Amino acid sequence: MNISNPFYTCKNCWLYLGDCVEVMKEIPSNKFDMIFADPPYFLSNGSFTCQNGIAVSVVKGKWDIGGSQLDNYRFHLSWISECYRVLKPGGTIWISGTYHSIYQCAMALAEFDFKVLNDIIWFKPNASPNLSCRFFTASHESLIWARKGQKTKHIFNYDLMKNGDWGSDFIKKPNTQMRSVWAINPPKKEEKQFGKHPTQKPLELLQRIIMSCTNEGSLILDPFTGSSTTGVAAKKLGRKFVGIDIMQEYLDLSINRLEHVI
Repeated sequence: MNISNPFYTCKNCWLYLGDCVEVMKEIPSNKFDMIFADPPYFLSNGSFTCQNGIAVSVVKGKWDIGGSQLDNYRFHLSWISECYRVLKPGGTIWISGTYHSIYQCAMALAEFDFKVLNDIIWFKPNASPNLSCRFFTASHESLIWARKGQKTKHIFNYDLMKNGDWGSDFIKKPNTQMRSVWAINPPKKEEKQFGKHPTQKPLELLQRIIMSCTNEGSLILDPFTGSSTTGVAAKKLGRKFVGIDIMQEYLDLSINRLEHVI
């Protein structure tokens, strides 16, 4: 990478501290083979969740405090615009979210020449219960997979997805096509040995994503890298990685995780 002043670098890995839109503006166009983005869900506005059987306030940080619906949409539009520019033609983007954010992200994708390839349901077998008992228990997150360009070709490692060993996913049957519902548990205890991010994704999820649509040596970007599960998966699978985050404490955590892989 030729961006100045990385916060951290090691072989085929670069971390940057700052607003992802501003950092991406320094990146040349058509650079990345794949982007994984887990943007703020804007839930830290007085909502509650269940933790160890009790109700706790959802306060992830200032970065998760949203504004009006229009302000939130403009935010998603701004970072997706830069992702579109830095993604190679035929490259793909994955966006993770819940109903609080994912539909706005889908609308923002439609503003550009993206072709949605799939929406993936990440089913969480051990999801937390709904405390109010007035709604269905939220037990999944959604993932949008989209390609830059309507008619360009993208990578899909079909045989690996069909015939690979996905033993922990009880939905995936041996030697059958990979379906769009994936049963994957939240991060394991050892994935949080250096600390944890409030929206940390399981390594198993990111490994499957990266294996599905990139090859060894591919360059991957995560503009909201957090504790860099994307980077850990990329390093383990022989890919190159660029991560951006606005919080130094999460980049410090990322460094510990990445150096443990090294």
